[in-house]
Amino acid sequence: MTDPAATILPSLSSALADMVARTKSAIVSVRSHRSRASGFIWKPGLIVTADEALADEGEVSVKLADGTAGPASIAGRDHTTDIALLRFDTGNTAPAVLSSAVPDLGALSVVVAAEHGAPTAALGVVSLVGSRWRSLRGGEIDARIELDVRLRPNHEGGLSLNASGEAIGMAVRGVRRILVIPSVTIDRVAGRLETHGRIARGYLGVGLQPVELDDGIGAMVMSVDKSGPSAAAGIRQGDVIVGWNDQKLSSVRELIRALGPDSVGSVVDVALRRAGEPLRIKLTIGERAPA
Repeated sequence: MTDPAATILPSLSSALADMVARTKSAIVSVRSHRSRASGFIWKPGLIVTADEALADEGEVSVKLADGTAGPASIAGRDHTTDIALLRFDTGNTAPAVLSSAVPDLGALSVVVAAEHGAPTAALGVVSLVGSRWRSLRGGEIDARIELDVRLRPNHEGGLSLNASGEAIGMAVRGVRRILVIPSVTIDRVAGRLETHGRIARGYLGVGLQPVELDDGIGAMVMSVDKSGPSAAAGIRQGDVIVGWNDQKLSSVRELIRALGPDSVGSVVDVALRRAGEPLRIKLTIGERAPA
């Protein structure tokens, strides 16, 4: 009787190797000040890498799979979604083809990354799949995808492939877990970085401190930017924000997370308490100045 493993395992091994072979030419090594990471060619002349793995200062260099190496410039970076965009002459190397597919729970995934320009691969399992979520820094991620896989720090920024060989996103190191930034998120954020060099963020122009109230949580205004949106709306130091568009405030972090790119220019109804008395104010969210 033929052992099924004698045919299944070699076939699986060959299929995985073919997947890596089709993708590895688009994978690059990224080096910045005291930091190494991976990345991939998103478009000709443009490379996506993990923002968290990119140093805040100093030069950035890139090494392609064919050995081509040199300095790269930062086209833009978004701390909230962990996406950075680099400009580098990628020659005739074909970009990675991203898929909007969301993997099934328990499906296999191969993370293809690079180390000193040489491709690497790691096999894992999709351990969690969820809906759209916001990062701790307020970035909107289009799907929650977690991997049970070993990912070294310098492999962060590599591509996660599904069992069909489709690139479903970028593998990054989260808090005690490995996350995949979905392809849809990458295309949305990298597209804005390519065009504008940054991601617009909402701005209130106030410094806030959480306070406990008898009936919930509030955000006390500790300082007011005299030229900011809150000052223009009439908000004063000492006011306590208790609601936002008819919703009770649950935390200051929730308020900050609401200040995403789509919030700029929108008018919100802010519920306040001033000297203990209720007050409602219309406020037009501004745009935070580039750092």
